[in-house]
Amino acid sequence: MASTSHDIPMLIVSDSSSSERRISPSWSIATLKAKLEPVTGVPARSQKLSIKISSQASVPIESADESVEVGAWKLQAYAEIRVTDTRPPGLRENYTDVSAVEKFELPQSEYETRTDSVLAYKRANKLGRFDPSAPEHEQQKVAEAWREVEDRGVQSDKRCRLLPETDHRRGTIGYIGLVPGIPGASGPWVGVKLDEPTGKNDGSVGGKTYFACAPKCGVFVRAARIEIGDFPVLDDLDDELNDSDEEF
Repeated sequence: MASTSHDIPMLIVSDSSSSERRISPSWSIATLKAKLEPVTGVPARSQKLSIKISSQASVPIESADESVEVGAWKLQAYAEIRVTDTRPPGLRENYTDVSAVEKFELPQSEYETRTDSVLAYKRANKLGRFDPSAPEHEQQKVAEAWREVEDRGVQSDKRCRLLPETDHRRGTIGYIGLVPGIPGASGPWVGVKLDEPTGKNDGSVGGKTYFACAPKCGVFVRAARIEIGDFPVLDDLDDELNDSDEEF
């Protein structure tokens, strides 16, 4: 098929990249692969190309003779060219995993001397722990949390269900008190031995055991999420685990 001379904007997609590039129909398959290598990180010799136009099925861009012009595949503006890496997974570079990338960390001592930080703003405006009345406010919050425990009748070994009502989990109170292992959390927590393994732990937090239960049958919540009552054990396992940030 005859090819046109002007470049065509197309979408280049691989497992680790997606970008728009202008492709010349006069390029050979070999030339296209060479130009896509720095774009996708996939070596030319390991590329398997295909083109997808609108809702049509993908069509391989391949030929025993890679000097064939890619214009033979009816390139259209903003069609998708997918680059598949044929190398074994263990030999591919992982450009999305940044865990091994060295990161800059500002020393705490230097951070505390800066004048353009959030810490400096809080200090200047007496916010958070720099508020002279912060300790008093914290004590009030802790006192209110203990009142919540008392008002709701939360006691060890009592049967309960978790709130809101859309959370169908039930269990038995296993612990009431402080849990220092929960970051930034003050006041009492209620440890619940759940009837089914839909919790977060085995009654331990930070290596310290507060009550004993099977793995994934323990959870710590605030008293506001507890309703005490004669709730029987449910027969069916609710498979939907709760990922709320308000429990640990």
